[in-house]
Amino acid sequence: MTTQIYDTLLNAKKSRLKKFVVLIDPDKMRLNTIQETIQLAAQYDVDYFFIGGSLVVNNMLDKVLMEIKNQSDIPTILFPGNSFQLSNKADALLYLSLISGRNAELLIGNHVISAPFLRTSNLEVISTGYMLIDGGITTSVQYMSNTTPIPSAKKDIAVCTALAGQYLGLKQIYMDAGSGATHPVPCDMITSVSEALEVPLVVGGGISSAQKLYDNYAAGADIIVVGNAIESNPQLIREMSVVKEEFNTKIQQ
Repeated sequence: MTTQIYDTLLNAKKSRLKKFVVLIDPDKMRLNTIQETIQLAAQYDVDYFFIGGSLVVNNMLDKVLMEIKNQSDIPTILFPGNSFQLSNKADALLYLSLISGRNAELLIGNHVISAPFLRTSNLEVISTGYMLIDGGITTSVQYMSNTTPIPSAKKDIAVCTALAGQYLGLKQIYMDAGSGATHPVPCDMITSVSEALEVPLVVGGGISSAQKLYDNYAAGADIIVVGNAIESNPQLIREMSVVKEEFNTKIQQ
């Protein structure tokens, strides 16, 4: 099994260089909007696409993956909401374990179901500790996972949870306020978790502007994921990509 994408993420963290990810939910985006998003992402050097959602009730998963492959060289990474959101047409898979909750199916149960498929697939599997952080509203992830998010003021719980995931051997930690969150993961929580970790830290949910993207980078996030805001305004890709490039340029100076 290859580790090409993860090695790139790990090397970027060691160099303090940031990554920008566009999340596409096949349930929400129409094909013409997806095409515009792909074109902008390719033009402005988005690093990765995450593909997935809490449900994915239609047959758009493979179509979206093929559309991306036809229009760009940007790697595609599955961000599955359940064990059925799998496809060999992607490059990699976030093998998510919901370590902030106590739902056994999302800690290990779904993984047992999907393991035979992954054994014979060409997907690069990136084991990821997924932490749901209170984003001010009941999100789809919270409802579908039947778990309680970590309170946004409890950074000590977030740090201990993230460390537990790292010590269990998970390759990265993903803190998510959830789709449609009214406020993102707090910057002081990002800083505390980032300072405690040696593995890459992914942050998403509620990031609706280039300024919030910058703030999250400055707080210590290695990889920022933006979905809802770009669904509403694909042109944000340009603004956010510019911020990432400017941030990385300063790091390298």
